[in-house]
Formats: sequence, structure tokens, C-alpha cells
Amino acid sequence: MRKTKKETFNPFNFIIFGGDGDLALRKIYPALFHRLYDGQITPDFRIFAICRRERSLSEFKTSVLEFISESGKEFGKSDLAKIFLERIQLVQVSDFSPEAYSNLITALKPNQKAPNIFYFSTPSSAFGAIASALKENGLIDERSKVVLEKPLGNSLATAQEINRQVGAAFQENQVYRIDHYLGKETVQNLMVLRFANHLFEQAWNSQHIENVQITVAESLGVQSRAGYYDQSGALLDMVQNHLLQLLCLVAMEPPHLLEADFVRNEKLKVLYALRPFSKKSIKTQSVKGQYTRGKIAGQSVSSYLEDIEKFDSKTETFVALTTFVDNWRWKGVPFYLRTGKRMPKRYSEIVINFRPVAHNIFPSGKEIPANKLIVRLQPDERIELVQMTKIPGPGGYRYKPIALKLDFVDNFKERFPEAYERLIMDVVRGNQTLFMRQDELEASWMWIETISKSWKEVQMPVELYEAGTWGPGQDVMLEDHIWNTKGYAVD
Repeated sequence: MRKTKKETFNPFNFIIFGGDGDLALRKIYPALFHRLYDGQITPDFRIFAICRRERSLSEFKTSVLEFISESGKEFGKSDLAKIFLERIQLVQVSDFSPEAYSNLITALKPNQKAPNIFYFSTPSSAFGAIASALKENGLIDERSKVVLEKPLGNSLATAQEINRQVGAAFQENQVYRIDHYLGKETVQNLMVLRFANHLFEQAWNSQHIENVQITVAESLGVQSRAGYYDQSGALLDMVQNHLLQLLCLVAMEPPHLLEADFVRNEKLKVLYALRPFSKKSIKTQSVKGQYTRGKIAGQSVSSYLEDIEKFDSKTETFVALTTFVDNWRWKGVPFYLRTGKRMPKRYSEIVINFRPVAHNIFPSGKEIPANKLIVRLQPDERIELVQMTKIPGPGGYRYKPIALKLDFVDNFKERFPEAYERLIMDVVRGNQTLFMRQDELEASWMWIETISKSWKEVQMPVELYEAGTWGPGQDVMLEDHIWNTKGYAVD
């Protein structure tokens, strides 16, 4: 076991509703294990996996161990893996009625001195009923916390209703609305890059930046999420949370202090400043797409309709948007947002395109390519600054763009913690900086609904694109971070 000096925490009870679900197995259990392995949490914590149906504890632990081992065989074979699995207890709660919680009450009794952290890894439609039952059974006190997984509703009205129901059991300072993108190392490094480097903060405005591009591309299709996805689409599944949160971190003003409410106040101002869409702008500043059959990495893949087993659906699997932040800092700077499924590659990144130099003094007379700051979130998290550099040799002033790279994998040799590890530890320590406040959530839904309502009013068509391409009507040069969509010019 590695001996590293880290902050440690008092014992706690981690209660996961949907504890046998895909998210819990893939992300939550491995995150807690690695924090134990690194010595950040001590073995006195307990995990209670809440399941709707009865399950074999030994088979369940075998599944958990398989996901722990995915990050390295040595982890699954370690003594701490056995200790971790001993901390897991399966608790059957067959329905959301208060009476069904007797098993949980019994399970928690021996550990009632430790605070309860409730993780709702269920559809958000169940959040209210679970919170109400927990309150009615006396399982919530001032030390309790609750983590809410996205999506939080499917509209402003449903998000407000979920908040009303959860708020009847928990105070706002006990609620943690999680978005795993905000736990990524490069996303947090964006804060340091901006606010700890005079060079960048002075150039972070419309005078120096031409446009901002935020892309989340997925090579996978809908897989097992067909039922949910066909009700939400790419706009609600990705833009309403991930992309908007990244936009806020890029565009926000410097907070007074790096504390939760100061940071969230500045993000809220960005959401309020986002230019709403109208029937007129939606036609030229948005694109909806849906993938058809195609090939990715040489393998044939099915269409969206085949994946959801339907003959017809208008649900979008691709969205491209041009939007503006109408304030002093960002006046006239377009923010280009793009997300899609069945893209040729999986990657997420933010590209800050700076303005070109005003005048070329060099003999070539050609326009000098502008500088770019590229923040790659996944895979291979890194930050690149693309700048012009002279090509060595006696051939005069020949130049080309060269990227200065900060590659986290190359520069930091230890294992790279996953986003969920960082965010769950923030929940344990009570730091809400990277979690959405309710007014943020409502502001994001208000803006998103200007898109969905405008699409409906103009009967926006869903354009088809072949799986393995970059979306409908696109001419893409990925290496140069240039992409164009029909009616949607980026560079």
C-alpha cells in the first residue's frame, strides 16, 4: 500500500440507492475503494447497497471486485480489496413506501454515531419518494448529506418539483447535485490556469478571443439506455448539464474566494447572460442530428432506430449550437457547443481560439494562424498552447504552429484519480464548490427550454448522419480543431 500523507476523514455511512446498478458498479464502488487504497479514508466507513430485489451477497461482491480490478489487477488482489468488500452490506428495500425501510433502519443501528451520506443513483422521478421515506423513518439529521445524480428532471417544471420534494427532507446545504465532468483534473486546472496566471486572465476577453469551442464526442451509441435516451436526447442528456457547466467555468468572472457560493454566484451570472434562442435564431444557430448505420474503427454499427428498436423517432443524438454570453467580457464572442453519439472518436475538449496577430511582418505575407489553448478532458487529459515557432534552418523566417503540452499522464506518474473519487471526497468533507445549486439548475433549464420550445415551434428537422462521421453536413479537420456544420460556421 502506498504511504502518502493525505487528509483523513471520520467514519461515515455511505448509502447507495440503486446500489446494484451500472453506475454504482462502474464508478461509485471503485471510487470509494481507491480513496481507501490511497489512505484518504479509513476502514471504519460502511457501505449500504440498497437493492429493490433480493440478491446473493457473495455474487454481488464478486461483481464489485471485477470493476475494482479493471483499474489494475494489483488492486483487486490487494488485502485492502478484501477489507473494502467486508464494508459492503446489501439491504433490500422493495419499494418507496416508508414501511419498506425497516431493513435499512436495522442495518444502520450499529453505526448510528456516524453521519449518513445518501447517494441517489436512481431515476430522478424516485428522488422525492426516497427522501420522504428517509425523513419519515428518522434517518435524516443535520449531519446527513444527499447526492443527486443527473438528469434532474426533464424540464424546468419537473426540476422544480424534484427540488421541492427533496427540499422537504433536506436543507439546500445538504444537497449535492453531481456532474462528474466537474471532477476531472483538467476542468479544475482550468480554474488555476485562468486565475493563477496573469498572462491568461489578461487575455481572457472579447478583445483577444475570437471564439470558444466545447466538444463532447462519443463513439458509443445509446447501448442499454435506449428507454431513457429516447425521452431526453442529446440536448437534455449532455448540453443541459455537462456542456453548460464547462461553458460557465470558461466564461465566469473571478470569484472573490474559491468557496462554494462565491464560485456558484459567478456561474449563475453566466447562465443568466446566455442569449436565449428564438424562432429566428434557432434555424441558423442550431443543428439536430441522428445517426444511421455506418462504420467506426472498421466495424459496422447499427442505426439509432435499430438500437432503440423503433421504426421512427425524432430524438436527436447530435446537437450543435452557436450561443453568446451577453456581458462586457464576452461581447460578440461566439461559443460553439457540440455533442454527438457514434462519432469516429471519443473525446471531450475546450478550445479557446485567440484572435490572429493584427499585421504580418514576415516575408511570406500569409495570414499567421492564431494561437489556441486546448483543454483536453478525455481521453489522455492534457492542456496544450498552440503558438507559432520558427522552423530551424537557414531558410529565412519559416514558421509553423507548435503545441506546448502539459500532459498529466506523462508529468504525473502516479495513478490518476477518477472524477468520482474527487467529487465523493468533496461530499464527505462538505465542500459544495463543484456541485450545482438549485438556482443554477433552474437557470440552465430556463435557457435549455428556449431551445426545445423554439425547435418545436419551427418544427426543426432531424438531419441524418452516418455513424463514424462527425455529424450532419460537416467538414472536419480534427487535428486543427476546425469543424463546420451546415449553417453553422466555426472557423
